[in-house]
Amino acid sequence: MKTILIITAVFPPEPIVSSRLSFDIANKLSEDNEIVVLHPHPSRPYGFSFDRKTLGVRKFEEIVIDSYVCPQSKLIGRLYESYSFGLHCKKYIERHRNCFSCIYVNSWPMFSQVLIVKAAKKYGIPCIVHVQDIYPESFTNKIKPRFVSSVIRSVLLPIDKYILNNVSHILAISTNMKMHLMKSRKLHDGMVTVVENWQNEYDFMAYKGRCEVNAVNSILSFMYLGNIGPVAGVEFLIHSFVKANLKRARLIIAGSGSRKQSCIELAGYYQDAAIEFWDVPDGKVPEVQSQADIMLLPVKKGAAMSSIPSKLPAYMFSRKPIIASLDLQSDTARAIVESGCGIVVDAENEQALIEALQEVIQNWDLETLGRKGENGFRYAMKRFSKECNLSLVTKIIEEYAC
Repeated sequence: MKTILIITAVFPPEPIVSSRLSFDIANKLSEDNEIVVLHPHPSRPYGFSFDRKTLGVRKFEEIVIDSYVCPQSKLIGRLYESYSFGLHCKKYIERHRNCFSCIYVNSWPMFSQVLIVKAAKKYGIPCIVHVQDIYPESFTNKIKPRFVSSVIRSVLLPIDKYILNNVSHILAISTNMKMHLMKSRKLHDGMVTVVENWQNEYDFMAYKGRCEVNAVNSILSFMYLGNIGPVAGVEFLIHSFVKANLKRARLIIAGSGSRKQSCIELAGYYQDAAIEFWDVPDGKVPEVQSQADIMLLPVKKGAAMSSIPSKLPAYMFSRKPIIASLDLQSDTARAIVESGCGIVVDAENEQALIEALQEVIQNWDLETLGRKGENGFRYAMKRFSKECNLSLVTKIIEEYAC
């Protein structure tokens, strides 16, 4: 029996959703298949302290390759990280080309992906690519002036077109992403399957009902939990919270990331505001979120259009209401509105976010908080659960491994 190769840019003990997805896929496939997992040394998020504890018994082979890693958000470093990882994976595929029936790829865009896909194509190995974000668009949309952005996109877009037109199958994480890829990369419908990123719902269920707010006496806890990076817009969140001038409320920013120190320094200017920074140990997301009353989901303009942030299902499974500041036409905004679990305002609209925060303080009682939290939980169980989505991914991989 030939082996399924899983190539992943992140893997436990990294507390990243994509890391856990790759672990879940490897673990599920190993029930009936020989599995090898190839990944770099752990590095995400920046500033996180790693240990090598495992997520239970592993029935697959795990190989850590010595490629360059760059956890800090530095352009040249990230580009070299992608190239280095891809080159190491390419060489590994070449050495073991007769061993694999299929390759699943959840790797850094775009240079690692193109090297892996070229190697798989050369040796006739079916290859499934899991697209977590759309490149080069996610990168070039941040560049100004537009002329420079357009030139860079024109150079890089053919690389991604090559990648996606030379794989066996593509997994997209949202409907908007699938439609954009099909149109811009000239893909036919059968090549792309939407599988939304999941959370293990059972990890969150143990914390139901913990730390419920006392509507009269308690301080209302607004929480952001996730990677504190450039796309999240946590600085915007801090400014909005302070200007909202809320009584009996605190802002908790939980997590690590390249912008954390800058956010701490910014919060230091507002000494009268109740702003706290919490670490989130590996595996403790449900426990930390259980101490919040309302979860906050800020995403910079344009960044939410092609994917659903992994924070959304995690927030929903914690049965917490959500206030989101992001693109109104995104799949994330639609999910919050459809579920009835919170408020959505336009991305980077400070006044709208301030009014949403004030609305909660003034008009949402304990019953309202509980009802909206339950609305989100029920919606997430139908759409974002591990039970619903993991089997869809593994079924596709096994079809190509036959």
